[in-house]
Amino acid sequence: MKKDTSIYGLALLCLLIISGCGKKNNPVDIEKPVVHTPAPITITLPKDSVTLSGTATDATGSVVGYLWSQVSGPAEASLFDEGSNTAMAKKLVAGKYVFQFSATDNHGLSGRDTVSVTVVPSPVVTLSLSPSNNPGEFNVGIWDGSDWSNATSIEEPLSAWTKDLLPTTLRDLLKFDLSSIPSNATIISANLYLYSDTIPQNGDLVHANMGTDNSVLIQQVSAAWDPSTLNWFNQPAALTANEVIVPSTTLPFLNINVDVKSLIAPMVSTNANYGFLLSLQHEVEYTSRIFCSSYYSDVSRHPRLVVTYEK
Repeated sequence: MKKDTSIYGLALLCLLIISGCGKKNNPVDIEKPVVHTPAPITITLPKDSVTLSGTATDATGSVVGYLWSQVSGPAEASLFDEGSNTAMAKKLVAGKYVFQFSATDNHGLSGRDTVSVTVVPSPVVTLSLSPSNNPGEFNVGIWDGSDWSNATSIEEPLSAWTKDLLPTTLRDLLKFDLSSIPSNATIISANLYLYSDTIPQNGDLVHANMGTDNSVLIQQVSAAWDPSTLNWFNQPAALTANEVIVPSTTLPFLNINVDVKSLIAPMVSTNANYGFLLSLQHEVEYTSRIFCSSYYSDVSRHPRLVVTYEK
């Protein structure tokens, strides 16, 4: 007798369906945390710290731990709260850092991401100049009509006096190296510090400051000068524009701090740094203001120029 194959086929199909329905589904694959850090960060000195914040999500578990660490940089940063999703990086110096943020889930899997931090140098620079044996310092003097200049005097004697009853006048040229300041820099401040010579070799040899009016005149020198050939008679002229007057004093000794921004700014902007001319405002006999020079034995009393500028 001929078999009905359609019955057998239907029975086989039912068996396969029943068998398939009895199988368990495969478990979902465990995924590691998905971690994100912020966009690159830039800060400018003097600010030297930054907050690092990261986020982490886990579709198949829960995040149980965080860790921030430094990958690279110009120096080692100080990390605080590095075991949380928000940390603080401090004591940063100029350059580029890379920090890594990692998150670990309850399955022991970790996700990672990095963020870069660029530290830009401060645009404000303070330049302090106080050279010893400064070749840009020169006493120009005249005694009884003859040159009486001195290139290496231990003091800056601004005076009108007499020697052997014959008249003398002494001035000082003082130049500092400003070449490191860009010509387009903005001068924020400039101060000239001068220190009284407590054992003066000019004037009355006892007091640095003498005279009814011993006010000091500080001017910008107008042209280049050569210390190897300089003397009283070929000394460069000074500009009256922006000149600074230091008031007279009755004190025998007085250190001074003079605002010379109005003189330094044009020296820098025009690349015409020929220094200062220091002199008594009124060169009347028996008047003096005597300061230590860069050849003085105590380096802490050398003339000092402090310039603060913005690049």
